[in-house]
Amino acid sequence: MQIGIFAVGRLKSGPEKELVARYLDRLAKMGRAHGIEFTRVNEVSESRASNADTRKREEADVLLRSLAPDTVLILLDEHGKSHDSESFAEAIGKIRDAGKREIIFAIGGADGLDPSLRDRANMTVNFGAMTWPHQIVRILLAEQLYRAVTLMAGHPYHRA
Repeated sequence: MQIGIFAVGRLKSGPEKELVARYLDRLAKMGRAHGIEFTRVNEVSESRASNADTRKREEADVLLRSLAPDTVLILLDEHGKSHDSESFAEAIGKIRDAGKREIIFAIGGADGLDPSLRDRANMTVNFGAMTWPHQIVRILLAEQLYRAVTLMAGHPYHRA
């Protein structure tokens, strides 16, 4: 199963980008043996529309056009369900074991995600009740994806 990230906004060079790259590299190396292949980060520019609703709609259109019909879409959104690391890993494992070919995790821009995406999404996840900048969300996602694979592998990285 392939895993990708769709993100509104671009990470600039610096420690955040380096940390994301480190976890995604670990994910790519360990994931292969467990049927998970990290394929890409698709960064798109924020919409320049004059109001938030239009910006979110335009950003959602870019995402929706890039998805295959059978792609599993997981939104990272404050309105999503909070998971612990084990249940997050279990959810990814169930999607893999169901024979799905691809999961795309979507991180919205500063205005959030368009409500239309919730209709298409298979799952919506939050990383807590606090608001996080997209750079931090990307770090959290990369680390949790790596942690999920280590949990599936019975690797000692996760010590809860």
